[in-house]
Parts: sequence; C-alpha cells; structure tokens
Amino acid sequence: MTLEKIHFIGIGGIGLSALARFLKQKGYEVSGSDIKETKITKSLENEGIKVTIPHNENAIKGQDFIVYSAVIKDNNVEMIKAKKLGIKTLSRKDALPFILKEKRVFSVCGAHGKSTTSAILSSIIEGSVIIGAESKQFGSNMLLKDSENIIFEADESDESFLNSNPYVAIVTNAEPEHMEYYNYDLNRFYGAYTNFLISAKIRIINAEDEFLSTLTKLEAIRLYPGKDIKDLKYTVKNGEPFTSFTLKDLGSFEVWGIGFHIAIDASLSILAALNELPLEAIRENIKNFRGIKKRFDILYSAKNFTLIDDYAHHPTEIKATLKSAAVFAKIARLDKITVIWQPHKYSRTIDNLKAFVECFEGIDELVILPVYSAGETEKDIDFKSEFKAHSPIFADKVERKKDSITLLNAKNSTKILSEGLVIGFGAGDITYQLRGAF
Repeated sequence: MTLEKIHFIGIGGIGLSALARFLKQKGYEVSGSDIKETKITKSLENEGIKVTIPHNENAIKGQDFIVYSAVIKDNNVEMIKAKKLGIKTLSRKDALPFILKEKRVFSVCGAHGKSTTSAILSSIIEGSVIIGAESKQFGSNMLLKDSENIIFEADESDESFLNSNPYVAIVTNAEPEHMEYYNYDLNRFYGAYTNFLISAKIRIINAEDEFLSTLTKLEAIRLYPGKDIKDLKYTVKNGEPFTSFTLKDLGSFEVWGIGFHIAIDASLSILAALNELPLEAIRENIKNFRGIKKRFDILYSAKNFTLIDDYAHHPTEIKATLKSAAVFAKIARLDKITVIWQPHKYSRTIDNLKAFVECFEGIDELVILPVYSAGETEKDIDFKSEFKAHSPIFADKVERKKDSITLLNAKNSTKILSEGLVIGFGAGDITYQLRGAF
C-alpha cells in the first residue's frame, strides 16, 4: 500500500521542514507540529501544511507514519499517542532512505560550509534541492524539479549522512563536531565519514583537511585549496560581495560571497559538476547563486553602517567569516567591526572555549548575549573572566531599528550601534533579533 499521510514532529526545524516541503510537493498529505510558532511554521501553513502549535496528541490521527526530529524524546505526547495507535515512527535519519529513494543524490556534508556548497551546486546543476538553509536564489530550503538529480545537504551530527545513498559524495571538511553523539570517539567519528565516502560512486574532497588528507588510497577528486585556487579577487557591487578566482586549469570563475572559504565551497561544487555539464555552462550557471539566508546575510547597508547576520556557531566558522568581514569592511570603507555573539549550546561553548576566545582576535568590539541552550541544562561559564582580553559588553538581547542595533539588558541601560560593520553570530534566535520587523 502506498503511504500517503505523513506527520512531522518538530517540523519547524530547518532540516525537517525541507523534508516536509519535499514530500508535500511530491503529492503526500503532510502535517506537522512544533513547540512554538515561527516564521518557518507560518510559511509551511501558507503552503498548505497543517501545523499544530504546541505539540498535541490530537494531531495524531490516521497518519501512515511519523517522522520526528532529533530533539524529540519518547515522552513527547504525540510520540506516545502514535505508539498507542500503532503508527510507525521514524527518526529523520531513518526516514531518509524512503525520501531519497530512486534519486541520483549529490550528498554534501562537512562540519563547515555544507549549506553554502549545497546551494552553490544547486545553482549549477538542474535538480531538486533539500538543504538546511534558505537559498536566496529560489527563496526556500527546498526546490522540487522533474529530475532524477537531487542536491541534498547531509548531516553528520547523528550519522544520518550514511542514509543519504550518495551518487556523488562531497565533503567540505571533517573537523570533529557533535562529538557527544559519537561518545567522543574519534575512530567512530572518522569511520562514519569514511563509510559515507565509500558508499558513493563519485567522491569530491577537500584534500587539505587534516583527516581527509590521510585517505590517499580512496579514489576521489581532490581539491588542494592552497595550490588549486589562485588569483583571488574580492569586489563589492551595489553593496553585494563577490569573489573571483581561477581553479586548477579550468579558468576563472566568479561567485557571490567574499572570502577564501567561499572560493573553496564554489570549487568543490564546480568539481562535482564537471561530469554533468560543459565547463562554460558551469561557469555561467554559478552566477545564479545569490547567497543563502543567515550566511553573511547583509540585512542593511548604507555609507557608514552595514549589518550582517551569520549562522556561524563554531569557532572555525566564525574565524573564517571574520576574515571575510575584514575584507568587506576594507572595500566598503567601514572603519570598525563589532561582533554580537550568541553562544549556541553549553556543551559546544565549553568544549571549544579557548578556540572561541581566539577566534575573535582582531575585532574592535565584542558583545556577548546569553547562551542559547537548545534544550541543554544550564551550566556555569565565566564569560567575563574567560573573554576579558576582549573587554566584552554583555546584553540580554538586541533590538533592531532600520539603521541601528540597540543593546538591551535587565537594568534597562542601552547602547546603540549605528556605525561600522556589525555582524551577529549564532544558530539560535539571534537571527530574529537582528531582523526585527524588517
């Protein structure tokens, strides 16, 4: 019997919402639920998906099966109801073989850059798209095309990338992350990446990554960024950043974004597309990429003030993005860089505390918001002492005006940021604070 009715618990997440949209457009009857209403849940409802807020056992009635996000536990009222009714429940990870079946999957993974690489590749190759970010090119995290190809942003955080059935496997890097899932076992962590690559017919890797560089016996197309990417040039056109570069012996390319890491992501995408399209088509199609929401996302730009929202929440990502920010500030003649940082998860912050302190070196001003716990138990972190070298400003939240940011705290004292380059980092709700009503 064909499965027709599917319910997603935790549908407001960026990853699960993309899967729900994909199946909805494929003709399935899709519903979902989440703990609170967000812009994502509102968008899903506008697309014809019934969303229950908050979780409610009455949302479970007659579905063929349930898909739940990684944060959903067995004591969730909808999970309890589903099991009581004998409805099959699948984790997002276990649902992937059903969702991606019979597709020619271009599966992109890595600790950093996978969303951008996936979005760039989707601008080059014709196919459906499921990514963990909103592409500005097509205004969504999902695009359905009448094609056997699908560009899929795979997730290493719970080994679900092993279920993505890759035709082409692209690995941007394999820096240890989400180690709590892997019980802090590096052999298990790197073994998962190895198995992911082995399962693909074609493999594209960043060969300068510490671990990936050791896979010398694995047949793969290797990018050596320090050697293969040359003639880097950065420009700002009408307030938007662009990077041009030459790749190996393939000639020059231009891509939206700024920084060496953008050139790396673009290069991996180009190499993945070489068997699919003529070189000149790749060179032209990559110009369709217009960035992704929350990745060096320019929210406001004027002569003396630019506001940027960036999803980076790991010190390696923040450090790379700040290099780009410094280049952008120089070209745009902005003489000050202020960072607003919302730490994401206590575990990540504690595990990488020294690296977080170091990644902010060179900036002019650091604002630290409360930790976005993402459901974790609160832990004590002495930010004032640990980050004293940066003389940080602490705020409870920020408030967006059109051309400024106001820092707010419980004492009702305020500070207004309205000059230079202000960039916010974090995977929590900082993006909504920075955007406000604009």
